[in-house]
Amino acid sequence: MVLQRLFHGGPASRADLARATGLTRVTVSDLVMALLEEGLVAEVGSTPKGRVGKPATLVALRTRDHQVVAVDLTDDAQLHGAVLDLGGEVVVHRSAPTHGRTGDAAVDAVADLCRELVAAATRPVLGVGVASPGVVDERGRVLQAPNRGWTDLPLADLLTERLGLPVHVANDADTACLGELTYGGADGAGVLVLTVGEGVGAGIVLDGALVRGVRHAAGEIGHVTAVDDRDTADGAIGAPLLCACGRTGCLETVLSVPALRERASQADPDAALAAVGRRLGIVLAPVVSALNLAEVVLSGPPELLDGPLRLAARQTLRRRTMPVISDDLQLRMTALGEDGALRGAAVLVLSGQLGVT
Repeated sequence: MVLQRLFHGGPASRADLARATGLTRVTVSDLVMALLEEGLVAEVGSTPKGRVGKPATLVALRTRDHQVVAVDLTDDAQLHGAVLDLGGEVVVHRSAPTHGRTGDAAVDAVADLCRELVAAATRPVLGVGVASPGVVDERGRVLQAPNRGWTDLPLADLLTERLGLPVHVANDADTACLGELTYGGADGAGVLVLTVGEGVGAGIVLDGALVRGVRHAAGEIGHVTAVDDRDTADGAIGAPLLCACGRTGCLETVLSVPALRERASQADPDAALAAVGRRLGIVLAPVVSALNLAEVVLSGPPELLDGPLRLAARQTLRRRTMPVISDDLQLRMTALGEDGALRGAAVLVLSGQLGVT
């Protein structure tokens, strides 16, 4: 509770912390003393003069004195990683080609990138956060990630053993959603973050809480059927294609980055991307209506998403939902750019190790 208040509110006196947390001043003093000894907080001066009584000493979270390793596995061609401080500022960037590796070889590639990042850190590393595609449970076990060839894989445990550091793994879309909430100013009342990479997924937060679902699969929107045989007359969208999950016509088959790159290379790329945007709007409309969301955030290559595709999706949403639902709905690109999922992965460590969300 004390770290949470310092993370979001900045420097505070012990009395301020007691009022904010509802804890007694004695308890707060004991907690602050323990945090000082652990090196997580520091005394940073006194309250301004002019206030009645003796100036109080302020304490603050030492955001630059500890670091976190974050890895994003969303991209189809590259593994992306970074070392960040506790304030979400990127200190070191690293990438590594996937070379199409799946299964155990993909795990080895992730572990190698993590080791490289840990070695590049300039301050003590609190832990490692990994944003993984697929269905991931609360223990960091990847239940299913077709594009990586992972099924029932204890990824967090495997990496913890290999790295000797706490490792936290979560679905990449859920992770991107946490990044938007913590660092990107997203509306916690109702936001869906759609991640577009090798696959397509969504993270959803309602009333400040992440929606996980009964089997941790909430947000698996990429495997909703978006194209079927009745759509073949639409030359811009084409016939349904086989998906990595084994079904045909999934949203992922037209909205993933590889599929969008192929469409962007066509003779009329704007029309081809707008056709995908219409399909996205059709899939999103019942979700937006059922949940009454405040905003939908797109996370992925802006040159593919932020243009005809986003505009067509927005227009389709307006046509297919009640005005009370869609008039104020924001459909925007991420405010965090390419680092959204990485910052979200850092939040996994802040939450898991420090209780900060």
